[in-house]
Formats: sequence, C-alpha cells, structure tokens
Amino acid sequence: MTITITAFNRSPDGGKGLARDTRVRWALEETGLVYQTRLLSFEAMKEPAHLALHPFGQIPTYEEGDLVLFESGAIILHLAQHHPGLLPVDANARARGTAWMFAALNTVEPPILDLTCVKIIEGDKPWAQDRLPLVVARIRHRLDQLTMRLGDAEWLDGAFSAGDLTMVSVLLRLRPSGILAQFPALDAYVSRGEARPAYQRAFAAQWAINGPPSP
Repeated sequence: MTITITAFNRSPDGGKGLARDTRVRWALEETGLVYQTRLLSFEAMKEPAHLALHPFGQIPTYEEGDLVLFESGAIILHLAQHHPGLLPVDANARARGTAWMFAALNTVEPPILDLTCVKIIEGDKPWAQDRLPLVVARIRHRLDQLTMRLGDAEWLDGAFSAGDLTMVSVLLRLRPSGILAQFPALDAYVSRGEARPAYQRAFAAQWAINGPPSP
C-alpha cells in the first residue's frame, strides 16, 4: 500500500528541516519505506478535506490504506512498532526507546516551543522580555539533565532508536537560538543524528521543496 504524508508547500523555516514532516521523513528513510508527499498551503490545511485527516489543521499526516494518523510522534511510533530499524528487538529495550520518544516530546520539547512563542508570537507583549529569561532557564535545566544522562554515550540507550530520532529532531529546533552550541555533548549528539544517511535523505527531500530556487 502506498504511504502518503503531508507537508508544507513552503515551510515557514525556509528549509532548515525544523517542520515536523522532516522527522517523519527521517523515520521512513530509516525503515526503508517508500512514500509520497502531498504538499499543502496554510489555506488548504484549514479546509474540510485536510481537517478530516488532522482535526487541528496541522502537518504532518500519514495515510496507508485505511489507516490515517496525525501527530508526528504517533506516526514515528507506528513505524517503529511495525517495521525494523527504529526499535530494538529486546522488549525492555523497545520500551526504553519508546520512553525516550515520550520524553523528547513531553519533557524536552515544550520549553523549546515556548522559546519560539515568546520570541515570535508574544514578542510584542510588554511582558515578553521578562518571560524570556525564565523560558531559557527551563530549557537549560532540561539540557543539563539530558547531558548528564547521555554522558559519553553515542546514543541515549545503546543503539540508535526512535527515541534518538525524536530527541535529535526536538533539539534541532534550538540550533538557531545558539543555546544548543552551549552544550557541546548534546551538540555533538545532534550532529551524529544529522550525519546518518537516512537523515540526509530526509533533509534533502524537504530541501528540494523549500530551499531557494537555483539561479
């Protein structure tokens, strides 16, 4: 059955790979699955046809036969559970890899998204500058904890897994702020993720859509 995902026809990040379709593309590349992409404008994302797939009018979505999924974490987990390449065979190791997926999305990502919110969406509010240091402090606290857990290891729990894929995707959102560079171990961890051939293919696929046109 053909796999179809949705993505921005022009990503707000200009092709930096921060939109959530990139992490789903990466998971598909790690599992070796062939997929096609349906590109959407912001207007099309709010139309009934897309809202039937994603009730909140966002991307990505995932369609495979009768199965329709939304939320990047749910899509990656589905792929990891049904195809080799993203979770270990050992049951306990699979559970830990899944736990790291949830940690990335529920514990690490929220304060990072707050940083974008306070800088861009709330930047003109009179209290934004007072809130910014608090948001940065929460991010740094999480990164300190993550650094301690990672230690000198290459990946979070043995071999690379969906937990690492999700965590790297989340941490990449920090790179434009300069905060990630202040945590060398995590910066190197993210770079290892970016160096994976599957990530390179996923990034190239979205860059082909979002990158600047050739002169």
